[in-house]
Amino acid sequence: MRAFRYSACLAATALLTLGVATSHAQTTSTGLALSNDKPIQIESDNLEIREQEKKALFDGNVKVAQGQMTLQATHMTVYYKTGTKSIAAGGGDIDRIEVSGSVKLASATQKATADTGSFNMISEVLVLNGNPVVLSEGGNVFTGCKLTVQMKSGLANLGSCGKRVKILIDPQSKKN
Repeated sequence: MRAFRYSACLAATALLTLGVATSHAQTTSTGLALSNDKPIQIESDNLEIREQEKKALFDGNVKVAQGQMTLQATHMTVYYKTGTKSIAAGGGDIDRIEVSGSVKLASATQKATADTGSFNMISEVLVLNGNPVVLSEGGNVFTGCKLTVQMKSGLANLGSCGKRVKILIDPQSKKN
């Protein structure tokens, strides 16, 4: 059985989205990696910058694109490190990103859906939570309720949260 390779390019203000898995967790290696060398385009119905709180709130039909990677959600909050330059001037260093509301993450070949997500830029940990979290690549489908990805090592853990993790492997996917 081939390991699920979920290669997404998450970065800067873009893509998100810490945890402890239950005993029914599935751990696998992933190709998930950061890509800071491509431009990021963000669209939303509304943007509110709160300089004093060091955060930017994107609300309504949020869409983030970087290369072949896209993120969609209802809400996205970007938290900046304290002591950084003005957010409005594009000088803030990102601490973490949180998204919620029909979270969809897609690359050229993989997709993930969740209810919420977070990405810690310092520890480079991506977490997707949902009922369920669904990852798919071709005919292969992984279902759980919490996906935690350590970006530095590529280690991924799909937690069950009291239910069993489900994996559907399509033999035809080996031909791709």
